[in-house]
Amino acid sequence: MSLISSNKNKLAIKFLSLFSVVRGYNILILVTAQYLAAIFIFSEEKTIFPVLFDWHLLYLVLATVSVVASGYIINNFYDVKADRINRPLKSGLDAQIRQETKLSLYFLLNFIGFCFGWLVSWRAAIFFATYTFGIWLYSHKLKRFPLIGLISATILTILPFFVIFIHYKNFSQIIFIHAVFLFLIIMVRELIKDLENIKGAVVNNYKTFPVAYGEKKTKRFITFLITLTFIPTIILFSYNGIAYMKYYFYFACAILIFIGFYLFKANSRKQYQLLHNILKVLLLIGVFSLLLIDKSLLLDKIISQFN
Repeated sequence: MSLISSNKNKLAIKFLSLFSVVRGYNILILVTAQYLAAIFIFSEEKTIFPVLFDWHLLYLVLATVSVVASGYIINNFYDVKADRINRPLKSGLDAQIRQETKLSLYFLLNFIGFCFGWLVSWRAAIFFATYTFGIWLYSHKLKRFPLIGLISATILTILPFFVIFIHYKNFSQIIFIHAVFLFLIIMVRELIKDLENIKGAVVNNYKTFPVAYGEKKTKRFITFLITLTFIPTIILFSYNGIAYMKYYFYFACAILIFIGFYLFKANSRKQYQLLHNILKVLLLIGVFSLLLIDKSLLLDKIISQFN
């Protein structure tokens, strides 16, 4: 019995390690965000079920999950030394999976992502192949450069929504403005994460924005980006379609103002980590606030399905 129990414990540790390496919690949020965005923003369907049972959408989501998971793996592979400094506990858990196993999973997941893309169209397959190359290029080269690394990390984060956007061909102005807001928030988060991980970046000779330009200039740039986020927010307030989601934007503005003031007092990794986590929660709340775009939309779509 003790041997069976030991094997179960080892298996559980391996699973937790793999979940940590591929950032399973981020992927679950990504899938939720893609489907909520498809239902409430991109799709013009009058009912929910055609979206939920859209096989091409499912294949695109599965392809996204595969290539994003592979991206986390290759990023973990290259950042193993930095993570030992920046995230010692996570690094210890991730080490339960051998580097050779990580690489094998990386290639397997990329192949799976390409295949799911191919089930939609050859263009989708090319998109995911290019996206995979972009993640590898960022992990291997681009992240070592301050501005290019920052912009590429932000673009790679937002691209999974772009593929759903293209799938529905819903090229509306409000979607573009939402994208600008999201782009700026993600860029702020990336910069704060760089401040948080500055020691590991120095050890690994990564010329991230704070390493190249210093903490003070990085904080000023973050403040500038936060100021820019108010432009798309003000524009969005003029759209009646956002309905109760306007309260999310009020909340986001208050949080961003707090971050802007607190940032200049912050000088330790724990303080930067706090700001980073606040932004992660803000983005998570933003995902579920899509339910508030039209207070009656969800109910109307469900009811119309049975009429």
